[in-house]
Amino acid sequence: MSTMTREEIEQGLQENRFAPGGTARNAHAEVLAAAAEASGDSELFRDALDNLINSYLYSSESTKMLVPFARLLQEYDKDPGAFSKGDAHSLFWQFKWVATAISESPEIPLESATGWLDEMERRYRIAGYSERPVRESELWFADVIGDDERAERAYARWQAADRDDMSDCHACELNGQGHYAMLRGDDARALEVWQPVLAGDKTCAEEPHRVLATALLPLLRLGRFEEARAQHLRGYRMARGKESLLPSVGKHIEFCALTGNEPRGLEILAEHAAHVAPLANLDDRLSFHGGVLVLLRRLKDLGHGHLSAVPYEGVPRTVAELYEVLRADALDIARRFDARNGTTRVSERFLARIGGAPLVDVLPLGVRSAALPQPEPAAAPVAAPVPAPATDGAALAELVRRARAARDLGHPGSDGLWAEVAARVGAADAVDPLVRVDVADHRALAAARAGAGDAAALVTAVRDGYRALGREERAALSELRLASVAAQSGAAPGEIRELLAVALRAAEALEADEPLRGRRIALAELSAIRLESYLRSLEATDAHDHGHGHGHGHGQERAHGELAAELTAFVASYAQSLPDLVAEAEEMLGRIALSEGDPERAVPLLAAAAARAIEAGRPWQAVDPLVLRAGVLMSLGRPEEAEEAARSGLAHAGELTDAEQQAVVRLTLADILLERADAAEAAELALTAAHWFDQAGLTADGGARARLLLARAYAHQHRNADAAEVLRSTLPDLLEHGEQQALAVREFLGDLLRELGEPREAAEQYLLAAELVKGWEDPRPQAGLAQSAADQLSEARLTPEAVAAYERALELHRLSGDAPVAEVRVLRSLAWLAIREEVSATGVARARTLMAEAAGILETPQGDAPESPELRSELAQTWHQLAQVLDRWVSVHVQEDDDEDSGPAEALGDAELTALRLEEVLLWDRAAGVYTDLGGDHLAERFQCLNNAAWTERELGRPEAGAARLSALIEELRTWPEGSVPEWILPRAERTVAHLKD
Repeated sequence: MSTMTREEIEQGLQENRFAPGGTARNAHAEVLAAAAEASGDSELFRDALDNLINSYLYSSESTKMLVPFARLLQEYDKDPGAFSKGDAHSLFWQFKWVATAISESPEIPLESATGWLDEMERRYRIAGYSERPVRESELWFADVIGDDERAERAYARWQAADRDDMSDCHACELNGQGHYAMLRGDDARALEVWQPVLAGDKTCAEEPHRVLATALLPLLRLGRFEEARAQHLRGYRMARGKESLLPSVGKHIEFCALTGNEPRGLEILAEHAAHVAPLANLDDRLSFHGGVLVLLRRLKDLGHGHLSAVPYEGVPRTVAELYEVLRADALDIARRFDARNGTTRVSERFLARIGGAPLVDVLPLGVRSAALPQPEPAAAPVAAPVPAPATDGAALAELVRRARAARDLGHPGSDGLWAEVAARVGAADAVDPLVRVDVADHRALAAARAGAGDAAALVTAVRDGYRALGREERAALSELRLASVAAQSGAAPGEIRELLAVALRAAEALEADEPLRGRRIALAELSAIRLESYLRSLEATDAHDHGHGHGHGHGQERAHGELAAELTAFVASYAQSLPDLVAEAEEMLGRIALSEGDPERAVPLLAAAAARAIEAGRPWQAVDPLVLRAGVLMSLGRPEEAEEAARSGLAHAGELTDAEQQAVVRLTLADILLERADAAEAAELALTAAHWFDQAGLTADGGARARLLLARAYAHQHRNADAAEVLRSTLPDLLEHGEQQALAVREFLGDLLRELGEPREAAEQYLLAAELVKGWEDPRPQAGLAQSAADQLSEARLTPEAVAAYERALELHRLSGDAPVAEVRVLRSLAWLAIREEVSATGVARARTLMAEAAGILETPQGDAPESPELRSELAQTWHQLAQVLDRWVSVHVQEDDDEDSGPAEALGDAELTALRLEEVLLWDRAAGVYTDLGGDHLAERFQCLNNAAWTERELGRPEAGAARLSALIEELRTWPEGSVPEWILPRAERTVAHLKD
């Protein structure tokens, strides 16, 4: 067995400290601790134990820290003097983690757990620390063992004790205080306590991650749904994939289960499938699996127990199977806690949690989730079926009356009423034959809408049924439907025309005193106009395909003209008597105007169609023309009128039952409002639109467009985390909507991730976007994306990758030949990367060359245009940054003088250092001169240059020269108009002058 050297162990410890938390990190830390102990080096062993404790803490194995902590405590007791002040502080700080680990370990007897708390109190008292952390640990121990009186006393003493440098951070303490309020049933108080953490004012390594998860159910219970949705989107992205935050992940899964978002919950579970296996930390296991069990129970209740869940211990499991195995394991853990604690508290809380009922039917989250399949049909009963209860005759008659009234009015709720009638008719003994034909009519209409193969036969049977009962007005309508079914099934034009003629004759043959005679005739005429236009287009296409299409465009215009003339005549004939049919005709006229490129003509036609529908008592019929009109008005640059039309459409959509229509009207208004800078309402509407598109089965199409708009609205509100989650969830759909859309979406996501401080992920999106435009003739889009990617790779400290991306961006910018500022900024970035890893002579020489190249571009005249202020500013910035590079090189050699073990091998002499400092001063002076010429907008940059030059003068032994520079600036600025100088500049300049003169 090979033995690790001290250097190898130290290197391993350094790498391990920055590794992601988890079992792999823990295993490495264990190896390093064993190697350090074997080395016999006590200091190294102490460092390795400390590292091992910290590794366990940020994983699902946190309870394992007890053993290395006990060893480290033994080391301290043997030789306290061997521990530095920082080492001793770390040891006492870890005592708090150990107290928590004891509470979370049912195998530790109650007496031992109490003894550890007493030992913590004794040691803190001797070391002179406040009792505040001790009382907090006592609180949670008392709570878990069911000693509420002791918990109350501990809480009071915790809050009363002084804070010192052993106290938890404010964010963690607020987490605990709010959690205690929640356990006592005071959700409002809990949220009040948590507010500074939720708002981001108090943070730490795991906050607000944990509070965001814990606050979800209190927010729901208080009806604060919008906040709950936002905290879920923000909080889950923080907790995702982190072992130490699995309890928080479980709370996000539970939240999904209790808000009608079971598919989202399944997705989160799948992302953490590897952690569903038994966890070493039993308390974390109970908490994480508790959230999973809430989801699994909900899925079982909804009839999805047969669905595949995730494997457990390597065995694939259905939802029902995983529920049973996790529940049994969790209850066993809870009972072990209770046996140790002498109480049933853990079991009671756990059972209450996994039995929780939904807190809202559906809370749309905005993120895309795959819909659950339809539940399996229930198995047929073995026993003879029980006869359905007899249908009350009066109730059925009333239902039929309502269904007929809705049908005659064309109300969207008609289908639902007839479906209910059909269900009751099936359970009734004797039913009016007319009712049975009406039910058959509803079924035939549904078949016709769906394009079913038997639609014509069903409609024919209905026609014959009505005719047999003497209801010729209904039979005439069926004749018209037969023509529509024939057109939908692709019948020959002659056959369709014959059916239309039959329908018109049937309408005209109705008795003169039949109230519906005029309506049936008008409907037949309007249908003939619509279908005749369709047939003419078919015949024109056939003629074109057979080589007679030289006048195809003119034929299309003629067809439009004929259709418009026929519709106009129809409007004139029926404007007073049948406003709803006239509304349909005017909407068609509006669409014809749009197809002919005449939006101004379409606007009043669509407005008239909507007005007539409302006049006819059919407001739902006004929705489509209003939504279309709103879009046209936006394209004409009339946003106020567009918003008015869209809002009117939404107001009239209340009775619509079609999910797609509900989605479209909301998405239209959301788009208009976002353009008008009302991002908050736009987000709310886009969120609801996405939900309706999902209900309509259009998640990948309309749902993706709604989610893109929702992400944009969130970004406008600076809710970048929410925007990124929504956009990421629907990204695969959006990428299928064409190259331009894919490019815009990837760049948008990259921008969001950049704002969120996730440079690696942002760079990935920019690079993928750059690939999309790789073959474009114009190199500028790819150049800009390559530069954005390089910036983020640099931010992520991926230096070689950043250099490659910058060099590619530079090449592309030069191909375009019109981006000097971009070129210069790339060159400056490359200059800084040259000295990032090491400030060496080679790196500084490379940086000098690149800065000089950048300055050369800016000093070269750009065509015939006058000297640009932007280019002048960039030139000053280049000189400024070159001076900073030289200053870094000087600083390295000054540090070398202070520490012989550091610094570059090639030391500079005094003369060389003086020359470099003089060059710095010259560059800063030149930059300041340009900023002076550019005016007051560049005063801050000018001051910075003069300030840097002043301090460098002091290093040259000429502090009075530096003070003179700033004194001259001070005198000048005092003559400037009041309010034109930033408040901070004069005081800072005066302090610097005072320091230089000391």
